[in-house]
Amino acid sequence: MSEIYLMGIITNRGMREKFITFFKENDVQVVFSTLGEGTASSAVLDYLGMEATEKALYFAFVTSDTWKHLKKALYTKVKIDIPGRGIAFLIPLSSIGGKRTLQYLTAGQEVVIEEESTLKSTEFELLITIANAGYIETIMDAARSAKAPGGTVIHAKGTGAEHARKFLGISLAEEKEMIFIVVRSGQKNVIMRAIMEQAGVKTPAGAVVFSLPVTSTAGFRMFEGEPIE
Repeated sequence: MSEIYLMGIITNRGMREKFITFFKENDVQVVFSTLGEGTASSAVLDYLGMEATEKALYFAFVTSDTWKHLKKALYTKVKIDIPGRGIAFLIPLSSIGGKRTLQYLTAGQEVVIEEESTLKSTEFELLITIANAGYIETIMDAARSAKAPGGTVIHAKGTGAEHARKFLGISLAEEKEMIFIVVRSGQKNVIMRAIMEQAGVKTPAGAVVFSLPVTSTAGFRMFEGEPIE
């Protein structure tokens, strides 16, 4: 598969309109956003030129070629190098649940589908499921049916409804739940399949699921065997 990444952008909430315009101008069709709060001390904020701790977080799916264009635009259009404008980062994806989901998440980008190639040797993976609001238990019941552990939920909003109709044949609500579950790599496929079958894009939950490689963990006693004394 073409190198595909989860792009994250963290910025002050006052930059929201600028980034919404940025995504539209650069044809990033599907974006998920949520609010957060920074923990930096006043000294760190002064050093970075940031005046507030209230943050906005944006997530989108980009190919390596798309990122090259976006990175340049972040400097020239958003002036992200100015203190206080924010930071952007990439996390490699290891898999996405279904070809049509891939087409939806990367709408407008050229993607070549091949075998998984990103950090295959990782022992753990982070599964992220994005679903319509109100279906957390549906997602978790599906995941638990494949012996997944518990998850953590973040409330978010999504864009790209028109592309959901085009690629998935359904309408998706703007309000979203993002469910994070860390699993062993060997469990990944069966859990993703269970979520797709029981709560996927053809169900009211409208869930899409993908995975990110995890290079190290701590605290997963049920995974790692006996607890450290």
